[in-house]
Order: sequence, then C-alpha cells, then structure tokens
Amino acid sequence: MFGEKLYLSPILDLYNGEVITYTMGTRPAYSLVSTMLDQAFDRLTEDDTLLLHSDQGWHYQMKKYQHTLKGRGITQSMSRKGNCYDYAVVENFFGILKSEFLYLKEFESIQHFKDELVKYIHYYNHKRIKAKLKGMSPVQYRVHALQSA
Repeated sequence: MFGEKLYLSPILDLYNGEVITYTMGTRPAYSLVSTMLDQAFDRLTEDDTLLLHSDQGWHYQMKKYQHTLKGRGITQSMSRKGNCYDYAVVENFFGILKSEFLYLKEFESIQHFKDELVKYIHYYNHKRIKAKLKGMSPVQYRVHALQSA
C-alpha cells in the first residue's frame, strides 16, 4: 500500500478474543514486539499466569524476547514449522481484519490507514459481536463475566 509495508503485532486474549495490545511499524524490528510486551505488562497483575503463543518470526526467537518473557513468568509457546494451530486465533483475527477492514476500504495515505486501523481495533474489541461470546463484543463479554463472578 503506497509502496510501504506496515507490520501489526497484536496480543489477543484467548478467553474472549480481545486485542489486549498491539503495535504498528514499518519494519519488523525488535522494538515492534518489545513495545507490545511493555504495553501488555502494564495490564498484568502479580496473580496473572500467562502462556503466550506466537509464530516462528525471528523476533519471537530472539534470546532477548525469550528472556523478557521468562523474567515475567510467562511461558512461551511457539508453533512448530508447518503447524499453525497454536497461533490460529491470531491468524483468524488477521483474516477478519483483512475481510472486514483492509479489503473494504480505500485509504488516502499510510497515516490514514493507521488512523482507521486504530478505530477498527476499537470497534473489534467494543462493538463487534461474536456468537461464541453470547452475542457480545469481547469487552462486553469480559465485563459481563467479571460482574457475574
């Protein structure tokens, strides 16, 4: 698009499919995932026990990334080559993102695309209902579950 690539690095909660955090960048640099992790860490409590699934991207294989996860007590799960099942939820999200957002809109610039992507992710989390979440959005489902507990 416009002769540029934009990389999106999200973390999704497997509980409700909510996009917990994400970063965007023009290069798949380590800062793309390190910033994403820092943003996710801000949402954690000491009681959280996490398993973080990823594909085999080079930045997920870096010792620095693995050390950061280990230091926070997070277990890393990386799919074997040719086996995308651990990462299927994120791959599904990317498919939805493309079919509901990327392929349906026209963008004036990369900045316009980024601005609209931020709006779409907000919509995805707060407004887009899912049948498997009893007709609620991911955020509505999480709030409902917390109120019921």
